[in-house]
Formats: sequence, structure tokens, C-alpha cells
Amino acid sequence: MITLSLAEIAEIVGGQSYDIPDPAVTVTGPVVIDSREVAPGSLFAAFAGERVDGHDYARRAVEAGAAAVLAARPVGVPAIVVEDVVGALGALARAVVERLGTTVVGLTGSAGKTSTKDLIAQLLQRKGPTVWTPGSLNNEIGLPVTALTATAETEHLVLEMGARGIGHIRYLADLTPPRIGLVLNVGSAHLGEFGSREAIAQAKGELVEVLPEDGCAVLNADDPLVRAMASRTRARVLLFGEATEADVRGEKVRMTADGRPAFELHTPTGCSDVTMRLYGEHHVSNALAAAAVAHELGMSVTEIAEALSEAGTLSRWRMEVTERGDGVTIVNDAYNANPESMRAALRALAAMGQARGADGGRTWAVLGQMAELGDASLAEHDAVGRLAVRLNVSKLVAVGGREASWLQLGAYNEGSWGEESVHVSDAQAAVDLLRSELRPGDVVLVKASRSVGLEKVAQALLENSTEGEVAGR
Repeated sequence: MITLSLAEIAEIVGGQSYDIPDPAVTVTGPVVIDSREVAPGSLFAAFAGERVDGHDYARRAVEAGAAAVLAARPVGVPAIVVEDVVGALGALARAVVERLGTTVVGLTGSAGKTSTKDLIAQLLQRKGPTVWTPGSLNNEIGLPVTALTATAETEHLVLEMGARGIGHIRYLADLTPPRIGLVLNVGSAHLGEFGSREAIAQAKGELVEVLPEDGCAVLNADDPLVRAMASRTRARVLLFGEATEADVRGEKVRMTADGRPAFELHTPTGCSDVTMRLYGEHHVSNALAAAAVAHELGMSVTEIAEALSEAGTLSRWRMEVTERGDGVTIVNDAYNANPESMRAALRALAAMGQARGADGGRTWAVLGQMAELGDASLAEHDAVGRLAVRLNVSKLVAVGGREASWLQLGAYNEGSWGEESVHVSDAQAAVDLLRSELRPGDVVLVKASRSVGLEKVAQALLENSTEGEVAGR
């Protein structure tokens, strides 16, 4: 963060100083919300959570070097006290971003946000210093914390924006006003909270509504609900996708023998070939979105294609492909799941299996609940189970309770009557099954919503094994 005195911060957030001997003391370190991450000169933001109250760690934070604490009440150490710590953190982020004058890229969508954000970051790093959202810290706390890591040298600030209701995206965009706003897609994620895809589109489109006249709305030409957002912005519109009308377009899309996407990238300045390191055809759309942002910021088509071909994953548990020493391949995509990303992951698994040919191993889909689908949950889980059968996935392991039983039911109704599918109670049961049955050449996909914790399955299968290189890194 740019250097600010405690007096300046108190004025920006409308706070009252307590136990601060010298208001001229400056914050030179990061703004953190975990006392274990405090560095000399940090500002520690204390939040009262359901299980842990950050105010209880205020003294520890100051002893570790924090200049002060941003808090909701006096804590006996130097503190700036405000009524709303979340709001104060946002106000501080807005003030800092305005002073920096960096180019802010905001992106949202139902699926692929984090993977696309990682691609954009890797492209823009070639142009200049870039800060981006780590993992999926895309809410009213994670976004300002990320923005506050920017410095005077930062040229690009790439911020992922999530939404669980109408108005959430607008709030985040107001904190760090973007010049470029990217909307990837409108899918079924959080359908239970929004009620309909049209309501999701209304929420996602708030991003393009706040763009300035000299800004750019980057929209998916292949998604009708996203494309319709062009009427909701005063900014210039740049379309990406495989549609012929897309300004940044992918043509001759194909999969390599080992399941990686390749395509011909077309931009208004020319065309170039791309062969990605990432697995799964769904990354084509993500790559085109990233390419559109990079084009808007002045990168040539050759530079973009080269960067996309070299890009890997920056965030954990997203199509992490690791080959064990015995030839078993583990695909850890367990960070999150919704119907769209689940289908994409299954298709990637099928492609990887086909690449191994008739003499290759089996494909295993270890799947769990897709959360927050509301009344659509039964139908969506049933459909995923059916798709696994249609894609000729060798083995479906449904992990968990009711939703897992729906996955297996879908597979059964589609024709999986023998040992092709099994329902197990929890992650440990899945690990025990897999350890007893996996053989060299098998490919195992692990995927579910974050709350299920299926990453434990992938991690257990890689323990005490001679791991190969993580592909796509």
C-alpha cells in the first residue's frame, strides 16, 4: 500500500484514534485480516466472525509489528475505531486506488472467474507490474485487501468480483472503479439464492453499468444474457468468443492428444496460434476473455498468443494435474463446483482418457455436492450423473449425502447398472476405495463445492507417492 499516516487513515475512514501516541506514524506494510500475517508497519483489520473475533488478537498483531488496528471498539493498543470495519476497509481501498491511478480490471461471471483472472494476470505481467486477486478472495473483505496491496509502481489491478445478491457487484465496483469490466457468463451458480438466471444476469451486469464512458465492457458473444448487457453500459463494448461477430475470436478450436485446448486467436490486429498448457476445452472461452482484456490494454496478438500458450494455474485446486510415480494421474479440481464447471471438468476427464487410447487406464470421477442450487439441485445433480455415463467415464464415485445419491441415481438411470458407479459416505471412504482399486494409467478427477472438502481425497492419493510434475503450472 502507498504510505499513509495513521491520522490520514483515520480521516479517510471517519474513525476515532485510541491509544495512538503519534498520529504521524505511517502504515508501510500490508493491510491484513489475519494476525499471523502481520509484517512490520502493517494495519491489522479486526473482524468479529462466527468463530473467531479478530479483536482478541489485536495485542498480538501490534506486538508482531502492526502500526495499529482498525477495529470496532477500543482494544488497549493503538487503534482506529469505526462503526463498520468492512465499510472502513472499503473506503480506505477506494482512497488508495484513486491516488494510485492504476488501471483497474474488474471481472465477474458464474464460472471460470478465478481461472480467467489468473490468465489475465499472467498476460498483463508482461506489460508491467500487476496485482491480482489471490485465489477467490472476491467479496467485500477480500477485494479491498487485495486492492490495498497495490503500490505506486502497480500498472494493472485485476480484481475478481463475486455476488450473492443484487447490488453486491455494484458495491465492489464502487470501491475500486474499473476502467475495464469483463463479464464471462451467466450460469447456474447461486441459482438457489438468485432464483433465476435472469436475476443472476441482472446482478452480473451491474459491473458494466458503472463503467465510465472512456471505459471498455468486455462481453461474451457466445452467451445471450451476457451479450445483452451491451445495452446497459455507456462504455465501448468489446466482444469475445467463437461467434463470428466477436472482436476477439477463437477459430479452429481443437483438443491436443492429451486433452489441452488449441485454437487460432483472431484480434483486430491479426491472428496467431495458441496451444494451452491447461486442460479442458472450457479454457478456450477463458483464454479469449483474457485475450480481449490484453488487446484492450495494447498487447499484440503475437504477445497474447505466446503468453496464453505459456500460462499455467496460479490458484490451487483448479484442474491441478499431477502424475504419480506409478502412472496414476490425479486431477484436483476440488476448489468449487457448479453445473457448468462440473460438465467442463467431466469433458476434460473424458478427453484425457481418450488421449491414452485403448491401452490406457480408466477414468474416475470422484464427485460431491454442488451447493446453492435451490430447487434445481435434484435436476442438476441427476444431469451430471447422466453426463458421466454419456461421456463413458469408467467409474463414478459419488461422495456425501443426499446430493451424492442424486448423482448416482442419474448415472443409474442413464444405464450405469453394474459397478460403474458407487455412492460412499465421505472423503475417507472414497480414499479407501480408490487406494484399493486404482492401477497404473488411471485418471482421477476430484470435484465438488468447496464446503464438501473433497481436496482431502486428492491430497491423500498423492501422499507417500513419488509425484511427477504438476502439469499446467
